[in-house]
Amino acid sequence: MRIAVFGAGGVGGYFGGRLAFSGEEVFFIARGEHLRAMQVDGLRVDSLQGDFRLQPVQATDDPGQVGQVDMILVAVKAWQVVEAAQVMLPMIGSTTFVVPVLNGVEAPTQLAAALGEERVLGGLCRISSHIAGPGHIRHVGIEPHIAFGELDNRASQRCERLKAAFQRASVSVEIPVDIRAAIWDKFLFIASLSGVGAVTRAPVGVMRSLPGTRRLLEQAMGEIIAVAQAHEVRLPVDAVTRKLDFIDRLPEDTLASMQRDILAGRPSELEAQTGAVVRLGRARGVPTPVNAFLYDSLLPQELRARGEI
Repeated sequence: MRIAVFGAGGVGGYFGGRLAFSGEEVFFIARGEHLRAMQVDGLRVDSLQGDFRLQPVQATDDPGQVGQVDMILVAVKAWQVVEAAQVMLPMIGSTTFVVPVLNGVEAPTQLAAALGEERVLGGLCRISSHIAGPGHIRHVGIEPHIAFGELDNRASQRCERLKAAFQRASVSVEIPVDIRAAIWDKFLFIASLSGVGAVTRAPVGVMRSLPGTRRLLEQAMGEIIAVAQAHEVRLPVDAVTRKLDFIDRLPEDTLASMQRDILAGRPSELEAQTGAVVRLGRARGVPTPVNAFLYDSLLPQELRARGEI
């Protein structure tokens, strides 16, 4: 397949790197020092699943240089989706489809509004990885997994073709029965962990071991379940228990990406995660007091990071 990876950070760099290493034709859309390092020295990926290096790498900051592709893997930060949809237009052909694998639940709707619903799949991934340095991705936890599917859950040839590409790349891959429920199931985990982690400024090993912060995690998840139900998304009855069990098995020093950004004073995905819980809850009359507390506590720092106060 001819694939573009829009955003070559911890997620895009890892999954795009695996696809390229297995022989797919992959173009990375990146910027800054990370892009320059990839263009000169290639892409280095240190992973619990095995290290590898790509050289040369097809990387650019200009989608117009890439031309039309079969698939675009969208791995930017959640607040960049709307802008990215416009920038990627030169890569869109008559059969191109787009798969967002970023945090949050609103990206498919945003991309569909800009590109047309027929071009967009729902998608998600599970991995703990980050840019360790220019041209260098480090996978530090969670077995890498990717899932995607048609927004109406129908079977399709393009999904099967993409699944086969990830299988060739030795990546755990799935086409869920209900992609929307799968996206919310991940959101249940990442939004609660990110919000509580950012407020407490503590790694997962501390959060899960203290009764008070563990209770906060559980309460934040309970609110997300209620918001999902109000939006006609049905999550398993044991979803909170399963997510807490998953959290209990994470490496003690795990930090969510939103948490890392907030701790570093960078703009974060606060609006797309904790803010989305509050906003989507309000839209359906669902109270979210714990997530509202987390959001209101983090908002001043978020505004400072964005230069708004």
